[in-house]
This record gives sequence, C-alpha cells and structure tokens, in this order.
Amino acid sequence: MPELPEVETVMRGLASALQGQKLVRVEQRRANLRRPFPPDFRQRLEGRRIEALSRRGKYILADLDDSQVLIIHLGMTGRFQVESGEQTNGMADFYYDGPRDIRHDHVVFHLSSGVVVTYNDARRFGFIDVTGRSDLDTHPALAKLGVEPLGNRLDAPFLLDAAGRRAAPLKALLMDQGVIAGLGNIYASEALFRARLHPERAASSLKAPEALLLVREIKAVLHEAIAAGGSTLRDFTHANGASGDFQERFFVYDREGQPCAVCRTPILRLVQGGRSTFFCSRCQPRRPARLRSHLIPRSSP
Repeated sequence: MPELPEVETVMRGLASALQGQKLVRVEQRRANLRRPFPPDFRQRLEGRRIEALSRRGKYILADLDDSQVLIIHLGMTGRFQVESGEQTNGMADFYYDGPRDIRHDHVVFHLSSGVVVTYNDARRFGFIDVTGRSDLDTHPALAKLGVEPLGNRLDAPFLLDAAGRRAAPLKALLMDQGVIAGLGNIYASEALFRARLHPERAASSLKAPEALLLVREIKAVLHEAIAAGGSTLRDFTHANGASGDFQERFFVYDREGQPCAVCRTPILRLVQGGRSTFFCSRCQPRRPARLRSHLIPRSSP
C-alpha cells in the first residue's frame, strides 16, 4: 500500500493535470469499489471546476468550486492514467507499475483541457467519495486521523504525551493513524533506526531527548522520500518509466540479513501487528541508550 510520500507524489502529479479544470464528463463504470459510490456521483461532479488538490494522511482531496470535496484513497492497487492527445501518463508523476488492464478502469474524468484521467484499480481496495467541505472533518474516513507528520502539530511534547498513555511498542505508536496520519510501515522502520530506537520498546519509556530526535527523523525521512519520488518496491514507478528511488536509500527496510550500514551487524526482521519490522539490534538496543545520532548518516549505503 502506498504510504505518505507516494500519495504526496500522486497528488502533486494529478494537480498538474486537474487543478483549474472543469469536469466536463464523468464515466462511472461500476457501482462500487471498496465502498459504494455516493448517490448521484456522476451528476454531482459534472460541470464542477477543480480548485485545488491536497493530501490528508493517505487521502487525496480535490476541492470543487461548489464547496464539495472529492476524497480519493488508492487502496492497494489504485492508479491514475493521465492522457493528453497522444501523450499518456506524461502529466502524472506516479502510478502502479505493470501493464494496465482496461477491465479495471472504473472511473474516467474528462476535463475541459481535453485531458482524460482514468482511475484504475484491479483489487478495488481504494474508494472515491464526495462530501461537503464543511463536513470534511467529520467524514468517517477522516474524522479519527491524527496529526500530519510534516505539520507543526507533530512535535516532541505531542509525541511524549501520546507515548505516555500507551504500553504498546514504539512501532505500533507510530503506525497508529489516530496518532500520526499517513506514517506507514516503511518510514516508521526507517525513522526508528535513524533515532536509534528499538521498535519493540514500550512507547511509555520514551524520553524527551529521544522524542525530539524521533520527530526530527520522521520529518526528515518523509521529506527525503518525497524528494526522491517515493519508494519503488514491486508495484510503483513514475509515469515516465523511471522508478521512485528512495528504496535505494533504505537503512533497514526489506534488508533482512544484510549488514547494517553503520555497524555491519546483520539486519533483523520481526513481525508486529501482522507487518514486517526491520531493525539493527546493535544500533537500536532494547534498553534506552545514550543518544549518538551523529553515527547515523543521512544517506544510505
């Protein structure tokens, strides 16, 4: 599933095609994805102008000129195809790799610019909804989301307060979308390594200097991943055929058995909440250690 940097990359790519354009025609080719489309979905969109695109956690938001908001979640295999004349994908920055099967083209947006944007989703785990701007904060998909990790609300005091109320492991705290919206498995593992924190340490054991460092590393790893165009594992590539390359900078994620870039100790893997966690047992001791973050380089091996 795409995480925050990948969704941010998708959103930025779509903005270049959608922002300021009128939805001339909308084709809805099935009744539902993960959830049913809202009533009168097509009628509510046609004729509306897209004023701006933004992101909330792992959701893409498109503000319309009548105070409605189009909410998009990519799920596991959601992708956008952007076509302008003979040019395909050139206006989108990110989509799932592999040949597109047109049988899974579920929604097609025809824009006033002549551009056609198609939402394709083989597994149909994504969803698209429409709600009023005034109802956005109470929408079931968004109401319980935590703070944005790149925003000012995520700071050391906030993290300490959230951690102090939980006996759960640190990794579980970071993955809780009700605490931090959009932070996922890849970047939680990488941030914990950079901050020299063991993923299984109790969240309540976090100290103020550690919280300060962890917040800094969460923001740093996300900014770096966005700048790199996200991470390409099995499923992702850029629209021009090039891959997002942040996976080349992983310190621990998906590197089980490989030597740590800092101490050469083999990277270990454990399962937390059904998800693989990767870490270095030497750089990330179970017990709180003296902070020596200068040993963790900013670029990976």
